[in-house]
Amino acid sequence: MGGGAREVAGYLAALAGWVAGLAAAVLPQWRQSSYAGDAIITAVGLHEGLWMSCAAQSTGQVQCRLHDSLLSLEVHIQTCRALMVISLLLGFFGIIVSVVGMKCTKVGEEDPVTKSRIAVAGGVLFILSGLCTLAAVSLYATQVTYEFFRESTIPINARYEFGSALFVGWGAASLSMLGGSLLCCSCPAKERRGQQYHQQSQPSTAREYV
Repeated sequence: MGGGAREVAGYLAALAGWVAGLAAAVLPQWRQSSYAGDAIITAVGLHEGLWMSCAAQSTGQVQCRLHDSLLSLEVHIQTCRALMVISLLLGFFGIIVSVVGMKCTKVGEEDPVTKSRIAVAGGVLFILSGLCTLAAVSLYATQVTYEFFRESTIPINARYEFGSALFVGWGAASLSMLGGSLLCCSCPAKERRGQQYHQQSQPSTAREYV
């Protein structure tokens, strides 16, 4: 795979990861009611996310409510909120920086070495964004697992388990880090050596015609 194709593939993967991370951040299915056990004791399925909690009835009606107070939230929810916001900001700046640094664009610098460095910087931003997303969903998943096995007095089908947003978040983190890694493969050292060789070969060629 050539350098330009690698950059395009990395950028598309990282962009898809950022969009998936945005979807994971706003979805209310970070944890959901567990349907394990002998019988379902309620006709209402509960879903909770970083920003709201929802109740889905068996009739298909869904009611959602935003979390009322920031300070009354548990520490792990506040931490995951902060990590997801930081991840989305890093990914947003990574999108802009990568467009400037990619070889297939004519935005900003024309020097290939400078553009490669900018592309690497965009890749680093995407990798950091993926790491923040990975930390957020893993922290939340750890808390859900801990509460599931800690509450031994509560029936299993009244506890919470992993929601679909966690899996979307893990996929988003993987895509962001994969795309950022591909962008970081734009090493400017080879191009710099090629330019120096080209500049050194020009005077010798001119002397041959004198």
